[in-house]
Amino acid sequence: MTMPAQGIKPRIAPPTLWICEHCDTVYHRRTLVCGEVARCARCDAILERHHSLGVRGMLALVLTAMIAFVQANIWPIVTLGLSGQMISATLWGCIVMMWREHAQVVAVITACTLFFFPIGKMLLLGWVLLFARRGQRAPGFRLAMVTLYRIGPWTMSEVFVLGTFVAIVKARMYFDVIPNPGIFAYGVLMVIITAFSSIDVRRLWDVTEERPA
Repeated sequence: MTMPAQGIKPRIAPPTLWICEHCDTVYHRRTLVCGEVARCARCDAILERHHSLGVRGMLALVLTAMIAFVQANIWPIVTLGLSGQMISATLWGCIVMMWREHAQVVAVITACTLFFFPIGKMLLLGWVLLFARRGQRAPGFRLAMVTLYRIGPWTMSEVFVLGTFVAIVKARMYFDVIPNPGIFAYGVLMVIITAFSSIDVRRLWDVTEERPA
């Protein structure tokens, strides 16, 4: 590693402390090795995990997730057959059907957790990562990071995929069920989201700096 010359301040100073967000215990920060996890000695909360994926890798992962998300919402999820009649359904087709069947609350929750929150999270991540490649904070960086933290638990694509697979297995007792490409695109999206969930995006605070006025 190249050390800065004496008397010259680095462009982005590395953070020197860990502060537990649960009990506010302060620790001296050190570099983690591959597979290592730093935990609070007081409450056992996770302080930081080692990640080999850089900002560019995170951006590539977000772009891949967006492609899979678009395909999952365009392609039909499943085709049901009964008495020779075949009906294919997309996610939005199911949401519209629930709305028309007077299940508006379920339709709104489904639309938010499976479409609006995931696409909002991916767009916000892509926005901040585009600027983070250059070590800068995007316009609205603080609001974007707070929003990402708030909507994180509400992106439930993985729950939807698992529930759909269970429903397909059970529906085979009564219908001819054919999984369509949409459900497989959601499966790919679930894998990407699971991989991304282990990455702490809060470290973007450490690798970026405020843009000059």
